[in-house]
Amino acid sequence: MARYTQDVVLNRPDDFVSFMMNDYLQKNSFSMSDWKGTPAYRRGDGFLEGFRYLTWNYTNGTLHLEAWLKGPFGGEHDLKGFWGWAVKAGYRSSLEELIRLLHQDIPQAAAAPSASPEGTAPSDSAPVQNVVTVQTSNNAGLATASLILGIVSILTGCPIPILGFMCGIFAIICYRSSKCSTRAGQAKAGRICGIVGMCVAGIMWLLNIVVTVMDIL
Repeated sequence: MARYTQDVVLNRPDDFVSFMMNDYLQKNSFSMSDWKGTPAYRRGDGFLEGFRYLTWNYTNGTLHLEAWLKGPFGGEHDLKGFWGWAVKAGYRSSLEELIRLLHQDIPQAAAAPSASPEGTAPSDSAPVQNVVTVQTSNNAGLATASLILGIVSILTGCPIPILGFMCGIFAIICYRSSKCSTRAGQAKAGRICGIVGMCVAGIMWLLNIVVTVMDIL
């Protein structure tokens, strides 16, 4: 079984770890699926980036995390190696950032007042909700990367179609990981530019093939 596996000692409250994991899964477009009959979170497609899988559980203060990619023939691939290196590197980097965020210090919530303010009946006082602010997954950098790659895709689609097509693919992949970030607008623009760049590259590719065939005839 080829998987990226981590056992991380956190000793954090269960609700904090659950919140952070669910936040990461939502912002990175994971949804519940299954892997060969076993429940697992999945994201991706069978064309641009393949499928990413993730499972996790938190027991006795230790987070057990497993992540892998679905190989071209249906097997498991860990997050190292030449095949799919760009997707693997991005996935591994996001998991390492998640682990860093899980290690953050948790601020203490302000204590609720034990008695009603002077001159106010207890029934008139509004309930106090303690709110603790923590740093969560953002992926804003990937939104900027998506925009840059999308623009490069358009600029290179005509002179170097293969480069334009590849940049367009990576722009869309970065968009999927950053569409819920604080720079969602950049991510969306990057996706649009990436699609346009891929279309331009595809048209130029076909034209080059037609011209080559005409020259041979």
